[in-house]
Amino acid sequence: MLEATNRFFNNAADHLELDERLRTILSTPRRVVRVEIVTESDSGELMHHLGYRVQHNQARGPMKGGLRFHPDMDEDHAASLASLMTWKTAVVDVPYGGAKGGINCDPSKLSEAELHRITTTFVSLVREVIGPTIDIPAPDVNTNATIMSWIMDEYSKFYGFSPGVVTGKPVDLFGSLGREEATGRGVMYALEECLKESGRELSDVSVAIQGFGNVGSHAARLIHERGGKIVAVSDISGGLRNDNGLDIPALLDWVARNKVVEGFPGGDKVDGAAVLTGKCDVLIPAALEAAVTADNVADVQAEIVVEAANGPLTPDAHEILVGRGVTVIPDILANAGGVTVSYFEWSQNIQQFQWEEARVIEELERKMRRAYQSVATLARDEGVDQRTAAFVLAIKRVARAASMRQAISHLLPASLKG
Repeated sequence: MLEATNRFFNNAADHLELDERLRTILSTPRRVVRVEIVTESDSGELMHHLGYRVQHNQARGPMKGGLRFHPDMDEDHAASLASLMTWKTAVVDVPYGGAKGGINCDPSKLSEAELHRITTTFVSLVREVIGPTIDIPAPDVNTNATIMSWIMDEYSKFYGFSPGVVTGKPVDLFGSLGREEATGRGVMYALEECLKESGRELSDVSVAIQGFGNVGSHAARLIHERGGKIVAVSDISGGLRNDNGLDIPALLDWVARNKVVEGFPGGDKVDGAAVLTGKCDVLIPAALEAAVTADNVADVQAEIVVEAANGPLTPDAHEILVGRGVTVIPDILANAGGVTVSYFEWSQNIQQFQWEEARVIEELERKMRRAYQSVATLARDEGVDQRTAAFVLAIKRVARAASMRQAISHLLPASLKG
């Protein structure tokens, strides 16, 4: 995955004609941390896991990024996702750098007590390199508001009351209203802005969503509420399709009771992978990375792909789609709603003042629409696809900030000095 991220970065760097020394400075992580987590299981046996935190860049502010608890979590994943966070925060213009991390565990096989011990041990091992003004973790795959509250509590044992050390906390424990659906809401705003370019609205398109977790389900609900027709969804149990449009409120109720989409009576059962390649106007991959590859990209029928997940298109797949005239709204733009509202939560924690939900939504909408317009305008003006435009915009912002903090202004090309 790191190779894919660097390929996208280098495409934009080539466009900007960046000096090789500046490329190295901007692409190399500032710090890589790996810790050994040894805890006891409920039965008294020793458990061993590895934890990671990659801190990529802090030129524009404290580092920010999620914690992923997954058996495949490793340094490569963390480094790639940390780099994406640097560019994502720059694209949406919030004052953060990028970081990412996690633990190579499977929460589905752990009791709550075991997961708590693993989490708090991890915090105790990395506490010196995270903090409200250093590096602020957040939820990611298989982590949630409860786990964030454990992190806040453990960190506060060492440094005193510190709600700003993590975001994505429960609302009753210094979290922000509107945070849970923020990524899905941002996806909706990005799609709306894209459709405006061709004079269309959400009610004019059919949408397929691969992944029906936090991001996918909220995106489905919000798009449905604005008249969009969700024709297919999938999760770990498989897929559903209804060409007339799925009843999303009923599906959400079903998933709340049954945990998976499988068995929902309002759609035909299909293979989960078929959701990526079925007929639709808009495809929203909202699960894990590398969902669309060179092997299945030829079968993708959508005219717009909105990357709600991180890295759901491989570089080869992206190039093929763009070559066919498909509009790809890249992850560092499309799913930036989550980090944007995380920034709002962090700001509220620092101020010790809670915003009304209406303000959170209003500020998120303004940020996302402005970011989309900036990327789309740059893409048109410079004749590049949206992903390259988003990276170009982000690199410009990060490079300028870095040059003002370090003695590297002489490395900036003329295109970055304006």
